[in-house]
Amino acid sequence: MAESPSALNLTVPEFSAAMTGERPFRLSDYQGKTVVLYFYPKDNTPGCTTEAMEFRDLHPQFQAANTEIFGISRDSIRSHEGFKAKLGMPFELISDPDETVCNMFDVMKMKSMYGKQVRGVERSTFIIDGSGKLVKEWRGVKVPGHVEDVLAFVKALA
Repeated sequence: MAESPSALNLTVPEFSAAMTGERPFRLSDYQGKTVVLYFYPKDNTPGCTTEAMEFRDLHPQFQAANTEIFGISRDSIRSHEGFKAKLGMPFELISDPDETVCNMFDVMKMKSMYGKQVRGVERSTFIIDGSGKLVKEWRGVKVPGHVEDVLAFVKALA
Protein backbone atom coordinates (compact mmCIF):
# COMPACT_ATOMS: atom_id res chain seq x y z
CA MET A 1 0.00 0.00 0.00
CA ALA A 2 1.19 3.53 -0.81
CA GLU A 3 2.27 5.70 2.05
CA SER A 4 -0.01 8.54 3.11
CA PRO A 5 0.86 11.95 1.67
CA SER A 6 -0.77 13.73 4.60
CA ALA A 7 2.38 15.65 5.51
CA LEU A 8 2.40 18.91 3.58
CA ASN A 9 5.03 19.27 0.84
CA LEU A 10 5.38 15.51 0.62
CA THR A 11 5.23 14.16 -2.93
CA VAL A 12 2.00 12.27 -3.47
CA PRO A 13 2.75 8.73 -4.70
CA GLU A 14 1.55 7.90 -8.20
CA PHE A 15 -1.86 6.25 -8.15
CA SER A 16 -4.58 5.36 -10.57
CA ALA A 17 -8.27 4.73 -10.04
CA ALA A 18 -11.47 4.21 -12.01
CA MET A 19 -12.99 7.48 -13.17
CA THR A 20 -15.96 8.74 -15.17
CA GLY A 21 -15.24 9.68 -18.76
CA GLU A 22 -14.18 6.16 -19.82
CA ARG A 23 -10.53 6.38 -18.80
CA PRO A 24 -8.73 5.85 -15.52
CA PHE A 25 -7.40 8.67 -13.37
CA ARG A 26 -3.59 8.74 -13.17
CA LEU A 27 -2.02 11.48 -11.09
CA SER A 28 0.97 11.68 -13.45
CA ASP A 29 -1.36 12.67 -16.32
CA TYR A 30 -1.79 16.07 -14.62
CA GLN A 31 1.86 16.97 -14.08
CA GLY A 32 2.30 20.73 -14.47
CA LYS A 33 -1.27 21.42 -13.33
CA THR A 34 -2.66 22.01 -9.88
CA VAL A 35 -5.02 19.18 -8.86
CA VAL A 36 -7.93 19.51 -6.44
CA LEU A 37 -9.01 16.16 -4.99
CA TYR A 38 -12.17 16.53 -2.96
CA PHE A 39 -13.42 13.52 -1.03
CA TYR A 40 -17.13 13.37 -0.26
CA PRO A 41 -19.37 10.78 1.43
CA LYS A 42 -22.04 9.91 -1.17
CA ASP A 43 -23.52 10.87 -4.54
CA ASN A 44 -26.94 12.56 -4.54
CA THR A 45 -26.96 13.55 -0.87
CA PRO A 46 -27.68 17.18 0.12
CA GLY A 47 -24.21 18.31 1.26
CA CYS A 48 -22.41 16.44 -1.50
CA THR A 49 -24.77 17.85 -4.15
CA THR A 50 -24.23 21.42 -2.87
CA GLU A 51 -20.45 20.97 -2.83
CA ALA A 52 -20.44 19.51 -6.37
CA MET A 53 -22.60 22.37 -7.68
CA GLU A 54 -20.25 24.95 -6.15
CA PHE A 55 -17.20 23.30 -7.76
CA ARG A 56 -19.20 23.14 -11.03
CA ASP A 57 -20.18 26.81 -10.88
CA LEU A 58 -16.61 27.98 -10.20
CA HIS A 59 -15.01 25.50 -12.63
CA PRO A 60 -14.10 28.16 -15.24
CA GLN A 61 -12.18 30.09 -12.58
CA PHE A 62 -10.34 26.93 -11.49
CA GLN A 63 -9.47 26.23 -15.15
CA ALA A 64 -8.16 29.80 -15.51
CA ALA A 65 -5.83 29.03 -12.56
CA ASN A 66 -4.44 25.90 -14.38
CA THR A 67 -6.34 23.64 -11.97
CA GLU A 68 -8.16 20.35 -12.50
CA ILE A 69 -10.90 19.24 -10.08
CA PHE A 70 -11.75 15.63 -9.20
CA GLY A 71 -14.41 14.43 -6.77
CA ILE A 72 -13.83 11.08 -5.04
CA SER A 73 -16.23 8.83 -3.16
CA ARG A 74 -16.82 5.12 -2.68
CA ASP A 75 -19.76 5.19 -5.12
CA SER A 76 -19.67 3.13 -8.33
CA ILE A 77 -18.81 4.55 -11.75
CA ARG A 78 -22.46 4.06 -12.72
CA SER A 79 -23.63 6.13 -9.73
CA HIS A 80 -20.99 8.77 -10.51
CA GLU A 81 -22.02 8.98 -14.18
CA GLY A 82 -25.65 9.61 -13.16
CA PHE A 83 -24.67 12.19 -10.50
CA LYS A 84 -22.35 13.96 -12.94
CA ALA A 85 -25.00 14.07 -15.70
CA LYS A 86 -27.76 15.21 -13.34
CA LEU A 87 -25.71 18.20 -12.15
CA GLY A 88 -23.95 18.92 -15.45
CA MET A 89 -20.51 18.62 -13.87
CA PRO A 90 -17.64 19.62 -16.19
CA PHE A 91 -15.10 17.57 -14.21
CA GLU A 92 -14.63 13.86 -13.58
CA LEU A 93 -15.49 11.77 -10.52
CA ILE A 94 -13.23 9.02 -9.19
CA SER A 95 -14.72 5.78 -7.89
CA ASP A 96 -12.97 4.24 -4.88
CA PRO A 97 -15.19 1.34 -3.74
CA ASP A 98 -12.30 -0.54 -2.12
CA GLU A 99 -11.16 2.64 -0.28
CA THR A 100 -7.59 2.48 -1.65
CA VAL A 101 -7.38 6.21 -2.38
CA CYS A 102 -9.46 7.08 0.71
CA ASN A 103 -6.97 5.16 2.88
CA MET A 104 -4.00 6.74 1.11
CA PHE A 105 -5.32 10.18 2.15
CA ASP A 106 -6.58 8.95 5.54
CA VAL A 107 -10.17 10.15 5.07
CA MET A 108 -12.01 7.06 6.41
CA LYS A 109 -13.36 7.96 9.86
CA MET A 110 -15.90 6.82 12.41
CA LYS A 111 -18.87 9.19 12.27
CA SER A 112 -22.14 9.45 14.12
CA MET A 113 -25.22 9.11 11.92
CA TYR A 114 -28.67 9.12 13.50
CA GLY A 115 -27.09 8.16 16.82
CA LYS A 116 -25.13 5.21 15.41
CA GLN A 117 -21.39 4.95 14.82
CA VAL A 118 -20.67 4.35 11.13
CA ARG A 119 -17.44 4.28 9.16
CA GLY A 120 -17.46 6.74 6.31
CA VAL A 121 -15.61 9.32 4.25
CA GLU A 122 -14.71 12.49 6.11
CA ARG A 123 -15.36 15.39 3.71
CA SER A 124 -11.83 16.56 2.86
CA THR A 125 -10.04 18.47 0.11
CA PHE A 126 -6.40 18.20 -0.96
CA ILE A 127 -4.38 20.44 -3.28
CA ILE A 128 -1.50 18.86 -5.22
CA ASP A 129 0.77 21.26 -7.08
CA GLY A 130 2.12 20.79 -10.61
CA SER A 131 5.19 18.93 -9.32
CA GLY A 132 3.06 16.38 -7.43
CA LYS A 133 3.51 17.80 -3.91
CA LEU A 134 0.65 18.04 -1.44
CA VAL A 135 0.52 21.76 -0.62
CA LYS A 136 -2.80 22.16 1.24
CA GLU A 137 -5.42 20.03 2.94
CA TRP A 138 -8.76 20.72 4.53
CA ARG A 139 -10.29 18.00 6.73
CA GLY A 140 -13.74 17.79 8.31
CA VAL A 141 -14.96 20.30 5.72
CA LYS A 142 -18.18 22.23 6.16
CA VAL A 143 -19.59 23.01 2.70
CA PRO A 144 -20.61 26.70 3.02
CA GLY A 145 -17.73 28.88 1.79
CA HIS A 146 -15.36 25.96 1.29
CA VAL A 147 -15.13 25.97 -2.50
CA GLU A 148 -14.41 29.72 -2.47
CA ASP A 149 -11.55 29.07 0.00
CA VAL A 150 -10.14 26.38 -2.30
CA LEU A 151 -10.36 28.71 -5.31
CA ALA A 152 -8.61 31.53 -3.42
CA PHE A 153 -5.81 29.14 -2.48
CA VAL A 154 -5.22 27.84 -6.04
CA LYS A 155 -5.35 31.39 -7.46
CA ALA A 156 -2.61 32.36 -4.99
CA LEU A 157 -0.54 29.36 -6.18
CA ALA A 158 -0.90 30.24 -9.88
